[in-house]
Amino acid sequence: MDITKTISLEFNIRQDYAQNIIDLLDEGGTVPFIARYRKEMHGSLDDQVIRAIADRLEYLRNFDKRREEIDRLITEQGNMTDEIKRKLENALTLTELEDIYRPFRPKRQTRATVAIAKGLQPLAEIIYAQKYVGELEEMAKEYLSEEKGVKDTSEALAGASDIIAEKVSDDDQIRKILREFLEKSAIMTTSLKEAENSGTYSMYASFKEPVKTLPSHRVLAINRGEKEDCLKVDIEVNNDKCLELISSEVLVKDGAYTEFILSSISDGYERLLLPSLIRELRASLTDMASEQAIKMFEVNLKPLLMQPPLKDKVILGLDPAYRTGCKVAVIDKNGNVIDKTVIYPTPPHNQIEKSEEIISSLVMKHKVDAISIGNGTASRESEKFVSDLIKKLPRKVEYMVVNEAGASVYSASKLGAEEFPDYDLTLRSAVSIARRLQDPLAELIKIDVKSIGVGQYQHDMPQKRLTTVLDGVVEDCVNAVGVDVNTASYKLLEHVSGLNASIAKNIVDYRAKNGNFTERGELLSVSKLGAKAYEQCAGFLRIVGEKNILDNTGVHPESYKAVEKLLKLFGLSTEDIKDSESMSSLPSMIRLKGEEKVAEEIGVGVPTLEDIVKELLKPGRDVRDDLPRPILRSDVMSIEDLKVGMVMRGTVRNVIDFGAFVDIGVHQDGLVHISEICDRYIKHPSEELSVGQVVRVKIISIDLDKNRIGLSIKRATSDDDEIEEIG
Repeated sequence: MDITKTISLEFNIRQDYAQNIIDLLDEGGTVPFIARYRKEMHGSLDDQVIRAIADRLEYLRNFDKRREEIDRLITEQGNMTDEIKRKLENALTLTELEDIYRPFRPKRQTRATVAIAKGLQPLAEIIYAQKYVGELEEMAKEYLSEEKGVKDTSEALAGASDIIAEKVSDDDQIRKILREFLEKSAIMTTSLKEAENSGTYSMYASFKEPVKTLPSHRVLAINRGEKEDCLKVDIEVNNDKCLELISSEVLVKDGAYTEFILSSISDGYERLLLPSLIRELRASLTDMASEQAIKMFEVNLKPLLMQPPLKDKVILGLDPAYRTGCKVAVIDKNGNVIDKTVIYPTPPHNQIEKSEEIISSLVMKHKVDAISIGNGTASRESEKFVSDLIKKLPRKVEYMVVNEAGASVYSASKLGAEEFPDYDLTLRSAVSIARRLQDPLAELIKIDVKSIGVGQYQHDMPQKRLTTVLDGVVEDCVNAVGVDVNTASYKLLEHVSGLNASIAKNIVDYRAKNGNFTERGELLSVSKLGAKAYEQCAGFLRIVGEKNILDNTGVHPESYKAVEKLLKLFGLSTEDIKDSESMSSLPSMIRLKGEEKVAEEIGVGVPTLEDIVKELLKPGRDVRDDLPRPILRSDVMSIEDLKVGMVMRGTVRNVIDFGAFVDIGVHQDGLVHISEICDRYIKHPSEELSVGQVVRVKIISIDLDKNRIGLSIKRATSDDDEIEEIG
């Protein structure tokens, strides 16, 4: 297989671009580095496409490796033929390869292998050839053998039938035809094993749906119900049609021994072929559903990590609780803990006045700008307490309820203990809750992303694949934002292109011993950070307010000379970069002279020139600043305050296959079903919505007993509707 050509065709890119990407990956280039700093080599493809190419490259190489292995194994057995060779060369999937190898794979003892050991294969081959050479009983007599255990003709013919049955079930063409037929026509059915399971799995009590239309979330739900021994799952198949398809492949026109062969086919189909294909079908459905679920996790995780930070704000973090009290931590504008305490405003203590005094004192003492409240146990009571308190404060303070998923994981982690060795677990959670509002990315990467609370069925996924995909998302987000090398934790640094946990810790250790880095080149003094790692990481690490302003931009050090040439070309200097007014005319001057000509004169490509100009216009910019700000509130509502018809603003918390959950500030997220997202047809909610997106919704149903809220986005588009502002 020509892998370069295959990737070129599949991704619709030039073949030289495909080869360049392969070469860069093989040389140790990371996806963020290739996407950002080698645009001329691949036509400015984004990181998602390059990551998809990297995944496909790995698959194709594994595919080729398996093809070569199967070729070798069959050849060593002495069974290789021109036809098998051709089939191997033309195979396009691993399933096809395994089907070709199936008849030659060493088997445990089967009825067919027992019959072959008794010397009955020649008889089976004569019958399967379907040319009349005599009556079956007479032919079978020639294979009787006391020594081999063939005592009579019925035993000989039964053995021949077993051999034919296995031969048919192993035939790659028959398997392909039936596999395609089942994918189009098979029906999945489910029923409850016990009546007490009627709660969680009630919709699957008498369920039936064609497998070709089964949505991914339903496949995973059924799998879980079966695994928990709550559901009985079956696949309904048109057996008559399947036998007809097999017969049309096996039977020869006007051939002999038709009845015997049909009997063998039927036996092989029921005993071997159908169970095998159903297992394959279930596995295939699960694989596709898992991949879709992983994709949804990926789609949800990226906007969650890229939520805009609440910069330059002092935040008070509140970890709600009942009996043990609410833990409080105040962090300064840089995320450092400057105060901590415990209050008891919730039952059973209800020390509201005393708690108000403590929080008021902290707010005024540290000039707190916002309060971040965890959404766990006692969150509702804590929010009501905060809402009532801030109305009495002489200082403007707003609050936000943040998702505390994974905060306890961080608190109990090695990193949590390293950061706050003298704090108990709950105080660490309060710090994490505060930091999640101040800088979501820097805080959320400290925990296993599978614990963040977006996506579905993450514990049912292939964990290795899920981890690989999510690590890729984290890597893309961290490098898209950039990292301040003088303030970042080693946990954040280890996600920077070219770095790993060991080098990240070495950077932090170097910083502790030698003080802040003053220029990017100093990174080369860090233990184990060599030239290759420096090439990959330098452009993504920021040094704020030191010697060279370019060190606080996304301009790679390899392009510094090009920047100097560019500025000189238009009568500017690096000092002018600090003056936005001086730089504002640069784009028009470049256009006037001609982008291609300017790029050639300074020795870079046009895409790199465009990136350089963006960085020079806004040095130190944060890509998250262009995204919608989080909704801060100053008042609280409950589900009892809601009325059908209300139009509100909310924040998308989770996007799933059948809709999205939206936080409208009442402790219970409302569901926008996919049919209520927009007027046009969409295949998936992610086409319109993403986590963190602020949307306008209308309440269309309220179920107080089940604590459910139904929302619609498409019905909330009229400007005549008055928005119920929460806060």
